[in-house]
Amino acid sequence: MPAIVIDTSGSPYARLKPVPIENVKLGDGFWASRLDTLLNVTIPTQYQLMEETERIDNFRRAAGKVKGPFSGLYFNDSDVYKWVEAASFALAYRRDPRVEELTDKVVAEISAAQDEDGYLNTYFTFERRGERWSNLRDMHEMYCAGHLFQAAVARRRALGKGDLLAVAARFADHVYEVFGPGRREGVDGHPEVEMALVELYREVGKREYLELAQLLIERRGKGLIGGSPYHLDHKPFREMGEIPPGAHAVRAIYLCCGAADVYMETGDRGLMEALERLWSDLVERKMYVTGGVGSRYESEAVGEAYELPNERAYAETCAAVANAMWNWRMLLATGEARFADVMELALCNGALAGISLSGDLYFYVNPLADRGKHRRQRWFECACCPPNIARLIAYVPGMVYARRPGTVYVNLYAASRAWVELDSGRVQLIQRTRYPWDGLVEIEVRP
Repeated sequence: MPAIVIDTSGSPYARLKPVPIENVKLGDGFWASRLDTLLNVTIPTQYQLMEETERIDNFRRAAGKVKGPFSGLYFNDSDVYKWVEAASFALAYRRDPRVEELTDKVVAEISAAQDEDGYLNTYFTFERRGERWSNLRDMHEMYCAGHLFQAAVARRRALGKGDLLAVAARFADHVYEVFGPGRREGVDGHPEVEMALVELYREVGKREYLELAQLLIERRGKGLIGGSPYHLDHKPFREMGEIPPGAHAVRAIYLCCGAADVYMETGDRGLMEALERLWSDLVERKMYVTGGVGSRYESEAVGEAYELPNERAYAETCAAVANAMWNWRMLLATGEARFADVMELALCNGALAGISLSGDLYFYVNPLADRGKHRRQRWFECACCPPNIARLIAYVPGMVYARRPGTVYVNLYAASRAWVELDSGRVQLIQRTRYPWDGLVEIEVRP
């Protein structure tokens, strides 16, 4: 089964199709060393930190294996799911028995924690069971579900293991039963589940998941969660002309990711027109030179046009990760090089600054100027960024190339060897370069 992050192989309105991770081998240099560090250092140390901070114990508690109160922040489940996704795609690039064993172990704990009705969130277990879906604006239930869906799809595609996919499908069915057409009109305060539902639809073919993703996007702007720009609930998505000042940067861009995925399946021009407006607003007026997004510490938010202070920049690592993810989707949708440019910019600068060369220290925020006191940390109480940058690095082999009939696209310059399936047969591409340390790039094509 091909290990594909964004599977547009059957998407009728996507211009480009993916090249699987396992069909790309990175040569010595910039990205190969980072993939090695990811497998050898980042993923094992993040697992240990999730054990130390009881993130995995929360699943054991939910399954009745250990006793005690929930530990940490209410959305900590999502960190575990992102870690599983990162580990899965990294294993597609290079199998590592130790990492695979850890991943299997974590997936078993997740699976055991699922309720009979399909619901899965370790915060809303036992004494909080009656509070489920009671505060959609703040409690991140669909957000956590989305990260589970992405982890499950990654595990199936990368390793051929469907255990977590069965868990995800049961939960997605539950969400559809609660929030689907003609049911409760709700939307999550933190977008993410939209793109995850589309990817789950691509994997299992269940149309209801795509319909729910569409519905959740259309429900924004109705004031269902208070109507604030922070939550992207101030106006309908297809009417937005800018990413509004005060919008949470990660939420805004994740919503755009979901809309781009829905467009590639439906061809909804209203969504693409809104995406084009929002992209121009962000890139031309609200994005740092690094591809970082979010100028305000208050609310981790986007500012006014050209409000881009250097020393006070927030530029959360997750926002740069999201920016790379959105531009990758826009590239697949259109085939236009401008999106590859911003994808590369955010990937190599705004996002990659969030992790040390050693692979075990992290920035949450990334100011563009500092007086010598800003240092990477081993972990955070809110640790959304470490597993997010891990999964982005794991995506990289699958980001380098794309294809369409008769054509291979080189999206990133990276020393690599790729085998690309075209209608006329398999083509091998060899990239020789020291990029980004040298601008010379040689490409050899072997029919």
